[in-house]
Amino acid sequence: MEQRLPNWLKQRAYLTPNRKAVIFQGKSLTFEELYNEAVLTAKKISSLSIREEDTAAILLSNHMDTFITIHALQQLNVRTVFLNLRLTPPELAWQLKDAGVNLLITETQFMSKKDEIHSILPNLHVKTLEEISSSNPDEVSIRDEFSTQDVCSIMYTSGTTGNPKGVLQSYGNHWWSAIGSSLNLGIRDNDVWGCAVPLFHISGLSILMRGVIYGMTVMLYPQFEPNEMNTHLKQGRLTIISVVSAMLQRMLNDLNEERYHPSFRCMLLGGGPAPLPILQACMDQNIPVFQTYGMTETSSQIVTLAPEDSLRKVGSAGKPLFPCQLKIENSDGGQALPMEAGEIIVKGPNVTSGYLKREDANRTSFTDGWFKTGDIGYLDEEGFLFVLDRRSDLIISGGENIYPAEIESVLLSHPSIADAGVKGMHDPDWGEVPFAFVVIKEAVTEMDIIRFCMDRLAKYKVPKKVHFVSELPRNASNKLLRRELPLLIE
Repeated sequence: MEQRLPNWLKQRAYLTPNRKAVIFQGKSLTFEELYNEAVLTAKKISSLSIREEDTAAILLSNHMDTFITIHALQQLNVRTVFLNLRLTPPELAWQLKDAGVNLLITETQFMSKKDEIHSILPNLHVKTLEEISSSNPDEVSIRDEFSTQDVCSIMYTSGTTGNPKGVLQSYGNHWWSAIGSSLNLGIRDNDVWGCAVPLFHISGLSILMRGVIYGMTVMLYPQFEPNEMNTHLKQGRLTIISVVSAMLQRMLNDLNEERYHPSFRCMLLGGGPAPLPILQACMDQNIPVFQTYGMTETSSQIVTLAPEDSLRKVGSAGKPLFPCQLKIENSDGGQALPMEAGEIIVKGPNVTSGYLKREDANRTSFTDGWFKTGDIGYLDEEGFLFVLDRRSDLIISGGENIYPAEIESVLLSHPSIADAGVKGMHDPDWGEVPFAFVVIKEAVTEMDIIRFCMDRLAKYKVPKKVHFVSELPRNASNKLLRRELPLLIE
């Protein structure tokens, strides 16, 4: 049976109109002000002949106007495609065509991309925020309710081969993601969630959603700057932030021996297995890091390490959020034993119903409500999840499984290495062998690094070659793109 919920922003503006909803570069809006701005913007978008259940796309940076526009599209029950700012115009055009987008909303800084997209899709309706702002508002009825089954957002996963897949995220998915997180972390009336991750990524959008559902302030940043975020944390202006390992490493480097304000209560760390040296450094400085595991298909986190287990289960992503389920499937398709590595399978009301127009992928990835993540991990004897790596990144060398994240963790513990990535490369004798790509802080030789690894890793896991590079390829959320590492070889 269809379930319906009150329009989140309208309800929040009614319940707590004077609470701060969002702060951006010194400017803030209360929930009542945010609702009024969103309604006005919705009316202007409607004047462009956009109607309920149409599909719009946004190519927008982190900004107050982006925050308002996302909420405005929800007021109209318009599906929103969130476009990655780093993609090329042909890549963006493919997603726009695949999703059947009626309107692309962008901003002046992306005019060159807009022009090239328009040359590929000449019939696409494209408007900048400035053009929408100057439009005459249309008379339109703002929705009173959300159906939990309605698609709210579409985000494309990059994948490793073939075209990206559009993940359908319903209002129900976002609702249960927020509820599951609140049951784990709790909600406090003084919470301010720092958002320096992109709003076009699920880690950023989930913060926007939680803000309105919880009645919580979101501190929005145009981009991640470690010094700025550290300053706000030391001043007590933030209580929760979301980061990935690369962001956290930069914050630690900037923080030195200083400490955060006592009001800071939670750093959610996602984006893949965290290197042990980073976790140990956080423990030494009393930084409350909670590892999480999630993805676009689960509308953000689905597994999180509870606060009381954060010290005794260092390295674990935790247990499933309350509404969710988790199991490990072995190579035979059966349920793995404790400590046995296999594919991570998840289930819950925050998990997508499927991919847009990809019945082949839906048949492969979904079975009886369970979603096959493509990630490799294991459960310990107490049921805590340890994520090893992406199945697509797994290196099989002479029949042995090698997880790049394990080698990267060792490399990052070397005092001369600032960043590291590992990729399996073809070898005529072993099938694949690990190659390391490192960014160094000070002079060190390849042999020094290999000897360092030999003292800490089994011989078959030691990188057979070390490439020194100026930087590693990362996506907009600072996740390492291992598939692009071979391109760095000259």
